Amino acid sequence: MAYLLYSLVFITLLSGTLLYLLRAHWLASFTYQANDLASRLRYTFTREYIYSLLSEVTSSSSTSGSFRDDMEAGLSSSTFNLGENVEAGDGRAGLDDAAKREILGIMKARRMDFDQARRVYMERRFERNGIGADGRPRDPKFVSFS
Repeated sequence: MAYLLYSLVFITLLSGTLLYLLRAHWLASFTYQANDLASRLRYTFTREYIYSLLSEVTSSSSTSGSFRDDMEAGLSSSTFNLGENVEAGDGRAGLDDAAKREILGIMKARRMDFDQARRVYMERRFERNGIGADGRPRDPKFVSFS
C-alpha cells in the first residue's frame, strides 16, 4: 500500500514539474483556444452575427440589384439613406458591386455597422489613390493656393 502512495506522489510531482517546465508551450495553445472559443461565443450571441448572415445571403445571390436589394443587405443608414431612392421609384442599378462586396467584408471582419465600414472603405480608397486623411493629395509636387 505504501508503494502505491509513494508512486502516486512521485508521478504527481513528476508530471507537475514537467507541466511547469513546459508551460510556455502548452499554455500558449490553451490560451489561444480559450480566447478563440470566447470570441466565437461572443460573436454568435450578439448582433454582429447578423452581418455574417447578410454577407452570406448577399454573396450567394448576385450582388447587382436595385436600391431595395442594397437596403435589405444592410447597406443603408440614417446618414446614407437609400429609402428615399426606393420611395422615389429610382430604377437605377443600385450601389457599385465591388464597393458593396468590400464594405460587406469590412462589416463582417471588423464587426462594424454600415457607416463605420463605409468610412473605412473610403479611407482605404483615398489611400490607394494617393489622397491624405485631410483630403489633400500626398504628391510632393502638389502646390495649393488657398
